[in-house]
Amino acid sequence: MAHITAKQNRHSEKKSSHTQHVFIIGCKGIPAKYGGFETFVDKLTEYQTDKSICYHVACAAEREDYDRAQSRFRCHRAQCVVFAWRQIGPARAIAYDIEALCYFLRYAEKKRIQHPVFYVLACRIGPWIGWLRRRIDALGGRLLVNPDGHEFLRAKWSAPVRRYWKYSERLMVKRAGLLVCDSKNIEAYIQKEYARYHPKTTFIAYGAQTEPSSLASDDERLLEWYHEQGVQEGGYYLVVGRFVPENNYETMLREYSKSHTHRPFVLITDVSDGFLEKLRQKTGFDKDDRIRFAGTVYDQELLKKIRENAYGYFHGHEVGGTNPSLLEALASTRLNLLLDVGFNREVAKDSALYWSKEEGSLAALINRADSLPEEELQDYGTRAKERIRSCYSWESITDRYEQVFHNAEF
Repeated sequence: MAHITAKQNRHSEKKSSHTQHVFIIGCKGIPAKYGGFETFVDKLTEYQTDKSICYHVACAAEREDYDRAQSRFRCHRAQCVVFAWRQIGPARAIAYDIEALCYFLRYAEKKRIQHPVFYVLACRIGPWIGWLRRRIDALGGRLLVNPDGHEFLRAKWSAPVRRYWKYSERLMVKRAGLLVCDSKNIEAYIQKEYARYHPKTTFIAYGAQTEPSSLASDDERLLEWYHEQGVQEGGYYLVVGRFVPENNYETMLREYSKSHTHRPFVLITDVSDGFLEKLRQKTGFDKDDRIRFAGTVYDQELLKKIRENAYGYFHGHEVGGTNPSLLEALASTRLNLLLDVGFNREVAKDSALYWSKEEGSLAALINRADSLPEEELQDYGTRAKERIRSCYSWESITDRYEQVFHNAEF
């Protein structure tokens, strides 16, 4: 099994004067709103300490901003380039990645950049990666790939799209110089599933911050949100995440409705009407006045305060690696109730409670959580924050990436 381990020491002033150019393709852009890759790139560039690295980040423009295509701006120290996010269905992300990577290749060729690093987030462009890898090699460059999670298992995709994801993943693994896995479970899967390619992998997780929100408890924005949702500080369960089936909203809504809790369940998510109607038919959540769909909250300090003041947090993700919303919950919320899958256990360990998709499991856990003594709640919160500080700080993660970007062995 081929692994690269990055040391965890700060080294920003120890690099040579040579500029290391790193081109990042696959996130929708920075500064981040929602999204794991967006948050990662935002924090990677924000916490940069190695001044010899020059980041170039592809950013997506929606239809109304197409006139900004290939315009440039700076965010933190990164040079950002805007590309059109074309409305062509599932293929739009593929077109976006290819356009961005080709643009950056031409840029590196024109500028005669020495040994550039191209870091591709997710495995969308496998059928083209052989040709693109040859162009990277011709520059003396290196190809890094983040395989993300099990995208081919996501329920939102049709069967043909899932087959494409699996095929594309195989080709990306085959052609990558190094695969950076955000989960040890994902790394083990890559090594086992694609052993015939002898993939070179390393594990670098996502990160989170444990600093409390800057908002005061009587901030008008917070009090207004409480009023709109009909909740009070410390008196609600919460979930924040993408509104997709594999995040197990159906199970959470059904089990919550079976529980005896008096605490409301608030869902912060970008609701899609079609999926919402399916959930209503399957769970009857509209008959439970304790359930509140709260829409989105893009104010990050407000969102952090809402997490901090929740009684408990539900996490139902079962597809993917180290999930950013889980890290943020562990960093902020005292009590976390997580779906019992390997990814979530790997991150939280003994700092959370776990439920299964079996009927009655989550409902029973909610009832138990409702009666936990204050000392136990405090203990879970302390362990969760220590877990983030010790293993998922952005400082240590940025340090690992900076060492990998300078590593010439792959």
